[in-house]
Amino acid sequence: MSRVDEGELGLRGTFRLLRRAFDYAAPFKRQFAVKYALALLSLLPLLVLPWPVKIIVDHAIIGTPFGEQPIPYPAMMQPIIEFLSQQTPTGIVLWAVGFQLLLVMICGAVGTSGNERDAADSVLSSGHDIASRTENEANQAFSLTSGLLGLIDWRVMIRLTQSINHHYRTAAFARLQKLPMTTFDDESVGDAVFRVMYDTPSITNGIYRIVIWPFVSVGMGLLLSIALATFFPGHPIFWQTALGVMAVAFLCALPFGGKLRRAHLSARGAGSDATGSLEEGMHNMLAVQSLGAEDGEQKRFDEDSWSSFSEYRGVMAIGMIIFLIGAVPGAALVGWAFYSAIELVVYDQISAGDFGLLITYYLALLFAAITAGGLWIRLQENAAGLHRVFFAMDLPSEEDPPGAPPCPVLRETARLVDVHYTYPDGTPALQNVDLDIHVGRITALVGPAGAGKSTLAYLFPRFIVPQRGCLTFDGADTTGSSLASLRSQVSFVFQETQLFDATVDENIRIGNPDATEAQVRHAAQIAGADAFIRALPKGYHTPLGRGGGRLSVGQRQRVAIARGLVREARILILDEPTSALDPETEQNLVRALREASRERAVVVIAHRLSTIREADEICFVEGGEIIERGSHATLMAREDGAYRRFVELQSQGAA
Repeated sequence: MSRVDEGELGLRGTFRLLRRAFDYAAPFKRQFAVKYALALLSLLPLLVLPWPVKIIVDHAIIGTPFGEQPIPYPAMMQPIIEFLSQQTPTGIVLWAVGFQLLLVMICGAVGTSGNERDAADSVLSSGHDIASRTENEANQAFSLTSGLLGLIDWRVMIRLTQSINHHYRTAAFARLQKLPMTTFDDESVGDAVFRVMYDTPSITNGIYRIVIWPFVSVGMGLLLSIALATFFPGHPIFWQTALGVMAVAFLCALPFGGKLRRAHLSARGAGSDATGSLEEGMHNMLAVQSLGAEDGEQKRFDEDSWSSFSEYRGVMAIGMIIFLIGAVPGAALVGWAFYSAIELVVYDQISAGDFGLLITYYLALLFAAITAGGLWIRLQENAAGLHRVFFAMDLPSEEDPPGAPPCPVLRETARLVDVHYTYPDGTPALQNVDLDIHVGRITALVGPAGAGKSTLAYLFPRFIVPQRGCLTFDGADTTGSSLASLRSQVSFVFQETQLFDATVDENIRIGNPDATEAQVRHAAQIAGADAFIRALPKGYHTPLGRGGGRLSVGQRQRVAIARGLVREARILILDEPTSALDPETEQNLVRALREASRERAVVVIAHRLSTIREADEICFVEGGEIIERGSHATLMAREDGAYRRFVELQSQGAA
């Protein structure tokens, strides 16, 4: 899942990603329709907003009689003009102010300067790296207006933003959970965290910039151009320059699409590295502190963190170049329009109020032009985030094929038949493996480190799929059976204990939430955990902290064993279950495993002789093959046997 493997993201790929993103927005069609309607309503006040000010300037301050202004009022305003023409200058001002107060209440419109149209939005404080900005975007909402209309519009959009992000984020997390467990062997968990938490907001941004923002920005630009053509029919320069500004803003960004996508992918990859460094540093805090490596870890995180900011500065630099390219011709067009407007005022072809009208319209036009120009720029950023998330979601998963039958229930014997497995990098792991495990018996897998013991055990719950060979239950091939039905019959206790930030009882019940209290207590007793659990402040209801941090290593291991035992599975696999146990507890566990094997096939991976010598069958694994098998006594009787040498070396080491 590294950046190298994700490949280039071209223009066609960008549009495919955006089209795919719409599938996740489909359940929210009704909310989008409401947002559309509110966006349309928010555009209408723009047309009405500057007219009261024009009326006050032309007829209350300057005193121009109604009907004698250079440009007549449009037909839609004639009823209002007839009413105002009968008012005194003071009355005109009062009516205009009253109308402005109404606009304030409805849409937050006040005054005639650059702040005449208040906008409602909600954002969190954010920095200038990808992670902090996208966390903001996952909770962002905006409205072109304020007041009552803006409040309603904002409320609808923030709910829509959070709903889509929650839907997409949980879908991404669910998909990652279905990836094979080997996916993250060579990849940082921090990278997966970054994709789920910080890349997923790209979906709302991408959809908004295709569905809503074009409607808002382009619609606003066209609406203002039409208004300028309608209100100033004898002066086409105004609507022509308005359309020119919109075109310049959009066209100047088009050539930079590919460069922007690559820059955003690099910036997000750098942010992922920083998250991975943080995750690794915190996860390995004990090792770092014990080795005095704090300075080295701080330097590594410092470099990755600064890189995330540096990469984003590259994105900002491209944005600034685009802005400068568009700003020069855009400013020239607006300057030409205002020069012409001033000249028209001087020659009394338009009024001073008309000039104020133009200022307001052009301020709104600049907002529309900048937004339209930013659409293409922002889409590249969203495409980069979508690419990273969909890339992870498209990795081969462990989902069952349609119609997969349930796995047969194991009654007596599970058998691995002629199994061969090779790691993705081409390294052989297992070859020519034949192994039978039986309900009622304990099978021990023994051998040097890296021999393939854990890999062999991973075949039973189908954590890995062999390139050749199969697993059978009582002679029935399980290859095509559903994964859930297979894993429901296998309980696995890993060498690295994995506990959750929950109570002892909740940790033990994870594999069997419906277990009774008696079953939980019995499993804890077999695992030798009941006594220390009862001594905890709240007994079985004591919170363990993140990763079970409130327990010792041995205690965590015993809780994990109890968790494996409480699950009603036909196969119980324990990977180094006694590595952190004292001799007395180990002996108790070995006796408990004998009891547990009455209803299960038990597989134990271990190095300690005291754990494996009581097994019914011992399989010595070396170089990915089972080279010897038999009881402890049988294998020790072989003078040149590999198992015997292994035991003798262990005994010499103990001595």
